[in-house]
Amino acid sequence: MPIHQPQQRSAAPATGAGEPLGVQQAEAALVEHYPRLVRLAYVVLPPSLGRHRRVLAAHGTVQRALPGARTAPDRIRVPAQSRRSSEAAQEAQGPANAPYAWMRLRVLRTALAHERRPRWWPGRLPAPAALRPTLPVVWGLRLFPRAGGVDELALDRALSTVPGAVRAAFALQMLEGLSESGVRALLAEAGEADPAGAVRRAARLGRPDRAGAQVLLQSGEFDPCTVQTRPSDLLRRRHRVRAVALAAALCVVAGTLAVAAERGVRGVADEGPAAGVTVPALDPAALLRTAAEQWADTSRIDFTAWPVRGDRRGDGELLGRALRAWSGPPAGVRVSTTPGTADVPPAQPPRLLFAGEVDGAAVVLFHDGGVRLVRYAEPLSGGGGAALDFARTDDADVTTGAAVVVSRTGEKARFLLAPWISETTTRDLLAPNTPGRPLEVGPDGVTAPVGRPAAGGACGSWPVLQLRSSERIVENHAFLVTDLGDLAPAHLTYTPKPGRGAPARQPREATGTEALLAWARTACSLRALSGSGVRAVNNWAFAEQRLPEGEASAEWLCTRADTWRGPGRVLVQFLQPAASPTAPAAVVADRNDTALCSRFGQHILAGTHWKSASGRWYVLAAGSRAVDRIEATGQVRGAAGGPTLAVRAPRDASVQLTARLHEGGTLAAVR
Repeated sequence: MPIHQPQQRSAAPATGAGEPLGVQQAEAALVEHYPRLVRLAYVVLPPSLGRHRRVLAAHGTVQRALPGARTAPDRIRVPAQSRRSSEAAQEAQGPANAPYAWMRLRVLRTALAHERRPRWWPGRLPAPAALRPTLPVVWGLRLFPRAGGVDELALDRALSTVPGAVRAAFALQMLEGLSESGVRALLAEAGEADPAGAVRRAARLGRPDRAGAQVLLQSGEFDPCTVQTRPSDLLRRRHRVRAVALAAALCVVAGTLAVAAERGVRGVADEGPAAGVTVPALDPAALLRTAAEQWADTSRIDFTAWPVRGDRRGDGELLGRALRAWSGPPAGVRVSTTPGTADVPPAQPPRLLFAGEVDGAAVVLFHDGGVRLVRYAEPLSGGGGAALDFARTDDADVTTGAAVVVSRTGEKARFLLAPWISETTTRDLLAPNTPGRPLEVGPDGVTAPVGRPAAGGACGSWPVLQLRSSERIVENHAFLVTDLGDLAPAHLTYTPKPGRGAPARQPREATGTEALLAWARTACSLRALSGSGVRAVNNWAFAEQRLPEGEASAEWLCTRADTWRGPGRVLVQFLQPAASPTAPAAVVADRNDTALCSRFGQHILAGTHWKSASGRWYVLAAGSRAVDRIEATGQVRGAAGGPTLAVRAPRDASVQLTARLHEGGTLAAVR
C-alpha cells in the first residue's frame, strides 16, 4: 500500500553558501526527496513507538519540517556545517543540495527529539515530541512496512538497542553517503552532545558486512512509504464509537438523562463485548482445516499438510479462548517465544492442527501462515493459569515438520506426529549399540510419554525419537529428532569424514553406526543449545589426525546448530581415543552467528593443547579437506603440509594458527 505523496515538482537550484532560501525551494526539496527523508526519519525514530506509530511519526516529522508560508526568506539559511554535509553527500550520491540539506537537518532534529526528555520530565512517559499530535492520522487501520527476511530483522533489532544519535549516524552514512566527519558535523548542528561517540558506536553496526547492511537499510523493511495494512482492534474501536454516540445522545436528550443512561448501560451489558462483531482472524469458524489425506497428494510436505486432530477440534468455546489469548493474553497467561519469533496476533485465520486433552490440560495447536507454530494450553482443573507458546517454522520439511511437542510434564514429553510418519521408535544417543524401542502412538497422532534430555547435572542419557516417513510420499527413510526445549524438535544429521580423493560429503541421517558413535560422544553438548530455536544440528567429521608418539588417531568434529531464524552456532569438538564410547568430546571452539561448517562456510581450521601418555604437551591443529598447509606462530613456531599439524609446546603457550587453502587464500583458526 504505497502512501500517497504530493505531486512531484522539480527542485530549485542549490543556493550559494550563506544565501537565504525561499519556502518554495524548501517545498520542492521536500517533494522531490520525500521518500528519502521519510526513510531517514523512520530509521532515526525510536523503535519503541511500534511500527504503526513510527510510520506515521516519520511522515509527520518530514511534513512538519516544511516552514510556514509566511516564513521570512532570511530565516531559512543553510548553516555552515550543513553546507559541508550537503557537499559531502552531493559528492557521494549526487542529489543533495542546499534546500535538501536544510530540510534534512530539520527532519533530523525533530526525529532525535523523540528520545530527548527534560530533566523534570517523568521517566516513564515518552519524550514530549512523541506526545505531540500531528498529521497524518489513520483511523481504523494499522500500517506496517513490508516484512523483510532474517537479516533485515536482525538489523532492526540491533538498531533498537542503540540511542537515536547512533541510529542517525548509521543512517547518514548508509543512506546519505556522508563521511564520518560530515556525520559528526551534521549531528552537532542537530544539537547532539556527543556526535563523535555516536559515530564510533555506529561504526560497529552492520559488521562485518557493511555493504550488505547498506543494502538491508534500503530494503522494504525500512521503507515507510510502501506499507501493508491490517485492521486495528475492532472490538475496542466498536466500544469507543458506541461510547461517543451514547454521550452525544445524552447531551441531546438531557431532559431524560437518567432513563437514557440506564438503558444505554443495560444495552451494552446485555450484548456482551463481542456481540455482532466477528474478527475473521479470531473467529473459530474461520480457522483453516486441512483434509485428512491431503498430505499424501501434495508437493508441499510441511505443517500446511497436517490435518486437524484431537477430540476437541469442534469445541468452539475452547478455540475461541485460545484465539482471544493469542490476540491479547490476559493477566495470568504465561507467554514464551523462541528467539526471533513475533507474538503479534494473526493477520488472517490460522490453520488448526490439534485441539484435545493431553496430560490434564486442554491443548490447542495453530499454524500461522507458514511462519509460526502457536500452542495454547489451559488446565482442566485445579490452579494454574494458561500458557501460550510461540515458535518459528520457516520452510519446514519432511523432517523438521515431523513432530511438535504438545505436552511437557516433569521429565517426560509427548509429541504430535506428522501424518506421514509410519514408524516411531525411541533410542538413547548415549547407548549407540542399543537398538531403538517401539513407541506407542494414539489414533490422534499423540505419542506416549518420552523421556526428556537432562537440563542440568549429570548427562547420563539423551533420549531421541527415531522416525520413519511413509512410502506414500516417496521418502521412506529414518531420521532422528530431539527435544531441545522448543515446540518443534531439532533434526540431527551427520557428515562423515572426507574420503581420499572423493568429493565433499553431504549431511546424511544420523542413524548409521558411524553417526551414532559420533553423537554418543557429543550429545551432551546439545544442552548448550536448549531454548534457542534450533532447527537442525549436524555433526561434521572434518578431519582425522594421527596423534604424536605413535598413539592412535583422533577425530575433529564441527557441530553446527542452525536456527529457524537463520543464524547458526558452531562447536568444534576434539575426540581423542577413549575407553568408553560415550566419553564426552572436548569443546575447543565456540562461535555464534557464523556460516562456518555450512555450505556457505566450507573451510575450517581449529587447534587445541593436548597431553600425550608420556606427559608431554603438544599443540594440535586440523583443517578441512581444502587445507594443504598449517603454520603455528607466537610462543611456538612450526609448520606442516597437509590438513593436520602437531608441534611440541608448553601447556599454556600462546599460539596463532593459520592455514593455506588449495585454491589460494588463508584461513585463521576458529576460537
